[in-house]
Amino acid sequence: MNISLAERLQEVEQRLQAAERAAGRVSGCVRLLAVSKTKSAEVMILGYRTGQRHFGESYLQEALVKQRQLAHYNITWHFIGPIQSNKTRLIAEHFSWVHSVDRLKIARRLDEQRSPDRPPLNVCLQVNVSGEKSKAGVALDELPELAAAVSELPRLRLRGVMAIPAPGTSFEEQRAPFRALRTAMERLPHKTLDTLSMGMSDDLEAAVAEGATIVRIGTALFGSRD
Repeated sequence: MNISLAERLQEVEQRLQAAERAAGRVSGCVRLLAVSKTKSAEVMILGYRTGQRHFGESYLQEALVKQRQLAHYNITWHFIGPIQSNKTRLIAEHFSWVHSVDRLKIARRLDEQRSPDRPPLNVCLQVNVSGEKSKAGVALDELPELAAAVSELPRLRLRGVMAIPAPGTSFEEQRAPFRALRTAMERLPHKTLDTLSMGMSDDLEAAVAEGATIVRIGTALFGSRD
């Protein structure tokens, strides 16, 4: 039996609510970011009609096409993929959030290329919390220096941190890297920090238990990639 997107969205929201209750957190304190990469504009409209407003994209050219197609919808666009230097101008121009800043060079380019007529670009610093060589992200011990530099850029607003940790085989194993990320952010002195972008379809409960404020959900909403 095929499950509709509305039903999948309801299931994910129920998981989120249960995770919030289990962690003793305020209901609705965790934002659901629908990871819509590889999904069509038509599929996104279905999600929009069920109340979803925040969508995450990893592939810039694909995202720009969908932004044109969905220009009349009140969507908040988040860029969550790797950032190449030659893509920063378009990212700065077309997104409200960027979750994957891991180098000062990239942050400076986003700052320089963000229009002064627009609100500051909300950014999260991507942290390689599990120390995996195959993944992007600043090392935990290098996070304070990068955060200090990014916080001084006038057209960026440093909101928090993001991570994609190595998969854990138990709930406690899943929680450990999220706990490390939360602790690292709590040690930063910057007053604008309010965002922990962590947790995906397989580990959102562990992320919520450790303080996630945004969970990035793709598979549980849309199924596997097209």
